[in-house]
Amino acid sequence: MHLYCCRCGHHPLDHGVPEGDTHERLTCSACGHVYYDNPKVIAGAIIEHEGRLLLCQRGIPPRVGTWTLPAGFMERGESVEEAAQREVMEETGIDAEILTPYSIFSVPPTNELYIIYRARLREWRASPGHETLDVKWFHPGDIPWDEIFYPAIRQILERYIDEHAGGTYGIYSGSMEGGTIHFMR
Repeated sequence: MHLYCCRCGHHPLDHGVPEGDTHERLTCSACGHVYYDNPKVIAGAIIEHEGRLLLCQRGIPPRVGTWTLPAGFMERGESVEEAAQREVMEETGIDAEILTPYSIFSVPPTNELYIIYRARLREWRASPGHETLDVKWFHPGDIPWDEIFYPAIRQILERYIDEHAGGTYGIYSGSMEGGTIHFMR
């Protein structure tokens, strides 16, 4: 929450719908600056190698010790693909080749947009970064399902396993509540 205007320092900011806009926003009555609180983009990847899927054990809150896909916030100045590749490297030490989009979903309660790619292992170069306790490759039957933190990550893993068995991968588009899987022809 912004208490001061980032342009002029005026306090307090006003809540309201700016002229010509359709959404309530924070605005500065002194200089007119409008603060747009747009969703944050989280980029990551699902990587399969020799029939196993890569998972990271979280080393930072929330839910330290649970398992997830390597993913994190996109930084200013990078593409979504670059963000996914960087996050994989930071959280696993793996140089991954980003292949295709796999899942695009919104989480409105946290104001986040997830873009998860399919990727492949190029080279395992380093140890995981400080955000990761452990990195493991799991056969589908060995995934610690009860220790997967994010419900959407569980859905991605379950869908990937089903689609891999059929040899055709779709692209999920929607929200954490529901969406559509699109198959390319």
